[in-house]
Amino acid sequence: MDNLIFCLNATIPIFLTLMLGYFLRKINLYDDSFVAQMNKFVFKAALPALLFMNVAESDFIKVWDTKFVLFCFGATFCSIAISIGLSFLLNPRDIQGEFVQASYRSSAAILGIAIIQNLYGDAGMAPLMIIASVPLYNVMAVMVLSFMKPDNQGMNKQMLLKTLKGIASNPIILGILAGLIWSVLRLPLPTILSSTVNNLGKTATPLGLMAMGGALHFGKAFSRLKATIACTFMKLIGFCTIFLPVAVRLGFTHDKLVAILIMLGSATTVSCYIMAKNMGHEGSFSSSVIMLTTLFSAFTLTIWLFICKSLGLI
Repeated sequence: MDNLIFCLNATIPIFLTLMLGYFLRKINLYDDSFVAQMNKFVFKAALPALLFMNVAESDFIKVWDTKFVLFCFGATFCSIAISIGLSFLLNPRDIQGEFVQASYRSSAAILGIAIIQNLYGDAGMAPLMIIASVPLYNVMAVMVLSFMKPDNQGMNKQMLLKTLKGIASNPIILGILAGLIWSVLRLPLPTILSSTVNNLGKTATPLGLMAMGGALHFGKAFSRLKATIACTFMKLIGFCTIFLPVAVRLGFTHDKLVAILIMLGSATTVSCYIMAKNMGHEGSFSSSVIMLTTLFSAFTLTIWLFICKSLGLI
């Protein structure tokens, strides 16, 4: 019972905050344009500040773990390959690109950091996990959505170059890299600077979760029910079942194992819908998977954490 309460305390407040965001939009306290601006603020300012402080205040040379980074990259790559293989079973295949992207692309930054913070008080190994997985998420999303368009026009070189440029200027990645440089050079953090950046970073988790909740639209769900269920299963259960035992066998425990769990089994990120729409896909399938994974991950992540806690792994 103590283990279950420990896990519920880590996950339920997060999803209550997320649903609060949905409720506030439903009662018109804010609208879709405000949600978009809130997402932009979290992505470009609050979350980079949070990650910068977590990395800058740690001994990054001591924290760096090459085996962990390589595992995160390899597990992400294999997850994408499995998703591509499964997508050829779809009939019809008009949602193939959306299926692949939605099945592997996690909300690692917002949901992941929130859960790790609840468990350990800081972002733990999340920055290393983000470095290993998020750039690969984005590059492969462009390739998949380009090659698997319903009109099948193939890769758009301009779109790929634009995405690579976006990755290089990604505020989250830049926040981590700035913190890394600060940590490696052992630069001082004056109290005024530290307090200001900390205050900004503290807004990332609650605002990010409420923005995710505000972006949910239940009316768009269930247009392709069987494929939506299959995609949701792979996102929340399938990849964790395949790769978590491997991670444990390699010796990853505590915050490293939790970061891997978040990478594999957290909800599909809202940006899947945005990218799918911008690249010529219909988008309702992505919206369905985002909604279902967001809701059910409250239960599946709690169960995964409970199993790991009961086995003494976290």
